[in-house]
Amino acid sequence: LLAKYIIGLSTLASLLAHRQVAMEEGQKESMKKEKGKAVPMIGKAGKSGKASKRPKAPHFPLRRKTKKVETYAIYIYRVLKQIHPECGISKRGMNIMNSFMNDIFDRMATEATRLLLTMKRRTLTSREIETAVRLMLPGELSKHAVSEGTKAVTKYTKQFM
Repeated sequence: LLAKYIIGLSTLASLLAHRQVAMEEGQKESMKKEKGKAVPMIGKAGKSGKASKRPKAPHFPLRRKTKKVETYAIYIYRVLKQIHPECGISKRGMNIMNSFMNDIFDRMATEATRLLLTMKRRTLTSREIETAVRLMLPGELSKHAVSEGTKAVTKYTKQFM
């Protein structure tokens, strides 16, 4: 236990020494000659404003990165503006539409994978998605969805030709 404590103290001391050397080198670089006098520069070179009171540790982030949440919000908004340019949507309405889209996506993916299992295939293609849409959506809605889907697929494949 004492050996671990001594090893921990020695690594801490070496880290502090390394940090002190780095700070001294940084101060030497930031010294600016002005009419024969050495004037220490505060903060980063070329930046103006308040200097921080303590140097920032390079290996400890000050703020955690927030996890980005993926939603259908921008796509829902674009479609809304195509249909009704004068209308808007509330945050609650957008959340409801986002839940609806997630639910439909999940149902379509489940139906398409079920089709794959019955056909004993392993690759999910646009054909399986189209069949899942035809099975799930009723009548006219199904026809419109399939035509929009085929239009999107042809536009995507046209890029690579």
